[in-house]
Amino acid sequence: MSLNADNWKVIGISKPSEKMMVMPSNSSGLAVGRLVGKYPKRLGWLMSPDGWRQPPSWMPYALDNGAFGAWKNGTQWDEAGFTMLLERARKSHFPLWVVVPDVVMDRDATLAKWGEWVPQIRRVLPHTDLAFAVQDGMTKEDVPADADVVFVGGSTEWKWKNLRTWTDNFKRVHVARVNSERLLWMADDAGAVSCDGTGWMRGGEERLIELEHYLEISTGRGRPQMVMESIMEGGPQ
Repeated sequence: MSLNADNWKVIGISKPSEKMMVMPSNSSGLAVGRLVGKYPKRLGWLMSPDGWRQPPSWMPYALDNGAFGAWKNGTQWDEAGFTMLLERARKSHFPLWVVVPDVVMDRDATLAKWGEWVPQIRRVLPHTDLAFAVQDGMTKEDVPADADVVFVGGSTEWKWKNLRTWTDNFKRVHVARVNSERLLWMADDAGAVSCDGTGWMRGGEERLIELEHYLEISTGRGRPQMVMESIMEGGPQ
């Protein structure tokens, strides 16, 4: 892979106390297990309703609600599948947090979903933190007072343009759909505590090399990573 160094720059290195966790979505194979062993506390799982795997006791994980996948595929959101996911987690060790159901790029509907679903989730997982999925057009005032994590969703352009609005105002910010080393560094530099991506185990060896390179550098085991200055534009991905 050839790269033009003129388009790259160092944008930041994780501080020891602020190492971002990467959560490959629905991935639990040997490649993930190897990286978990090599970089403790730097990886976890993000599980959607159709991707449940019984997590070992030492593996941190969180629950997605599957709304974005349904939106992207043009299918109806699987409410029953999400409810079953909560029950499965209840019988396992508790997840770090769960993304309360949202509606992609719809502020008002997402706020309504929060009020509808928080009591239901609390009944099943009373001690698990709740993540609020922010959408296009939202401001920091829209985040519910009882939200524990800000999950940055919405369209791709809006997400990256407004990421620091969330990291500057909230301690725990997770960035959705981070699928390249360049984007890992952008999320890291903004101060996100975690991110997810579906592409790490689907893009072949090159993607895994990018992920491990980020983990190596941000853990302090190598030279500073160079990252692209520009970010991708367009709709949600």
